[in-house]
Amino acid sequence: MGALSVVDSLDIQILVDNVTDSLSSVPSFIETEFAGLGRRRGAAWVLGGACLCCAAHGLSCLLTLRSGDRTHTILFDSGPEDRTFEQNVSRLGVDLGPVEAMVLSHGHWDHAGAMLRALQLVRDRNGGRDVPCYMHPDMFRSRAAKLTDGSFRPMEDVPSAADLEANGGSVVSSRMPQTIAGDTVFVSGEIPRVSGFEPGLPGQHRRTEDGMGWEPDELLLDERFIAVNVRDKGLVVLTACSHAGVVNVLTHARESFPGVKLHAVLGGLHLSGINERIIPQTVKALHTFDLDVIAAGHCTGWRAMTALANEFGDARLTPLAVGKRLRF
Repeated sequence: MGALSVVDSLDIQILVDNVTDSLSSVPSFIETEFAGLGRRRGAAWVLGGACLCCAAHGLSCLLTLRSGDRTHTILFDSGPEDRTFEQNVSRLGVDLGPVEAMVLSHGHWDHAGAMLRALQLVRDRNGGRDVPCYMHPDMFRSRAAKLTDGSFRPMEDVPSAADLEANGGSVVSSRMPQTIAGDTVFVSGEIPRVSGFEPGLPGQHRRTEDGMGWEPDELLLDERFIAVNVRDKGLVVLTACSHAGVVNVLTHARESFPGVKLHAVLGGLHLSGINERIIPQTVKALHTFDLDVIAAGHCTGWRAMTALANEFGDARLTPLAVGKRLRF
């Protein structure tokens, strides 16, 4: 793994999120979906349904990193399905041609469902070049939720390595941390579970190696985060779902880059559903990281968002929404 290079700036375009919200006020470093449409289309823009993005249960982020005259573009997750991803890319006026790599955070359908279509769209714009796809080997295992009656509800599989390769993806499968995009993006390895109160995803199982049954998989050890070190700000950590626990994620990020300030965390904090019970511990523990920005969205849940707003206020909390563009 190379040393993580400092970048001059980082733009994060939210291509898919659970929420749409262009009316709430935002801090100066965030552009809403409506504001972005107005900027791109100018006086010719007419507000109507045909220009709007679609919210969906999932997450996809396009990162643009700049350092001097160099630019790197990374796609982090793809959201749940083709139509939403393609529609939002089109309506946001996003050019996927510069995407030099795709990173999948973990093996769940709501983050991987549009990966194959995303690959096709990128290659349509880049002259047909293959695109590196950074994966963890356990992402490809079939998964299911165990129900109270003992039965299992299967989840849609993420695209296989063979399917990714057939669509122009060059699969890089590893459990270890690495830097990509000219050493400007850190892709974590497996995240140590040290907080003592973050349980993963209770009830989740995965197929056994022989494919004949199910085994517990509540910790989702295939989940990774990515991080970028922005000049004069510090580390921006993208945690897509926080099945590892956002406190575990930020603890590992801090230990991976001692002496580098943690500036922001962005993504789903998975404090909804059964994990609502750990909202108080999580909110309390977040104080220890002295974050400037908590950009929470996707699977965070409204109860956690309310608790975060009450604790950190507008000065630090900025909820995500589809179409938003964050500039660090």
